[in-house]
Amino acid sequence: MNYFLSIKASFIIFPLIAFLFSIPFILHQYHKYGAINPYRVLIIFSFILYLITIYFLVILPLPNKDNVTYKPNMIKLIPFSFITDFLNETSFVLTNPSTYLKALTEPCFYTVFFNILMTIPFGMYLRYYFQVSLKKTIVITFLLSLFFELTQISGLYYIYKYPYRIFDVDDLMMNTLGGMIGYLLIGLVIKYLPTRTQIDEQTFLASKVVSGFRRITIFNLDFLLYSIITIFLSLFMKNKYLYLIIFTIYYIIYPYFKNGQTLGSKFLNVRLEFTKPRLIKITFRIIFLFFYYFNLVYLNFYIVNLVIDYFNLDTLRKLILIILSFSCLLIFYIINIVILLKKKCIYYDKLFGVKYISTIINDKNSTNGGC
Repeated sequence: MNYFLSIKASFIIFPLIAFLFSIPFILHQYHKYGAINPYRVLIIFSFILYLITIYFLVILPLPNKDNVTYKPNMIKLIPFSFITDFLNETSFVLTNPSTYLKALTEPCFYTVFFNILMTIPFGMYLRYYFQVSLKKTIVITFLLSLFFELTQISGLYYIYKYPYRIFDVDDLMMNTLGGMIGYLLIGLVIKYLPTRTQIDEQTFLASKVVSGFRRITIFNLDFLLYSIITIFLSLFMKNKYLYLIIFTIYYIIYPYFKNGQTLGSKFLNVRLEFTKPRLIKITFRIIFLFFYYFNLVYLNFYIVNLVIDYFNLDTLRKLILIILSFSCLLIFYIINIVILLKKKCIYYDKLFGVKYISTIINDKNSTNGGC
């Protein structure tokens, strides 16, 4: 029952961990490959879910602190003691075959079995996606198991005064054996799966055209970097026009002299190619985008306040007006995002004569352009 509770807990916490991991993952993928491969996403995020699950299997259920007291013999360093435990503590009788099946359902057996089973997927991931040798798989699996055992013997990193689970050298052996088995098992089917090299090549091929999601990522990364720079400099420089000065430098002057690249687009391997006159189009494009995506919010606030004041609306009507206005604004943003995700190009690209050019280069992929 405890196993199922741990698995359930891992599935509950996984969306939060996945969300926190997604931002660095997306930035890394666009920086290194220029695109995000769905198959790679499936592998990486399933690996994260797997790691969360086995970690919860190790630490859960958490006991009440008052119930965790000092107990002797919490460290078992004698190898293969699980064999004597199995013979002494189960109903297994070598001369009586009828006891075999029942013995397999008892804790002394299934605990050892689950310790092996727990790290079989780990060995599979290491060989298939991370392309690790058998020797390294053994070492890494052993270190993972050692981390789990130290987690237990430390009382969950000294949150508990005493350990609530035993440090057992047999667990280290069984976990390591599981990693080896996983390494060997994936070898039976690995030729039917796309290789890491094939995944990389497909991703580089997809990076030739700058996708809508890649553009959205650049837009948000640039805004984040601009905000960080502005906030940091405002700590040392007191100027009411500071944000406009930094905005001009970051979004207009720097891209003009850096071949159409902002700091964000450079990191994500994209540059913007403008038709002449470049400086004018760079300037008007970023001013347009600023008002299009940011000032609409303030304009919406302003109009709503004007309507409320002019018609002297009561509380209910104010609430309805606010909900309707911001619903319309949300729909507007969703429509723009959908257009970007589906068509990659949007009307204001043509208006300002801009193309998004991927600068990703690898052995089989030269620099290519696309809107």
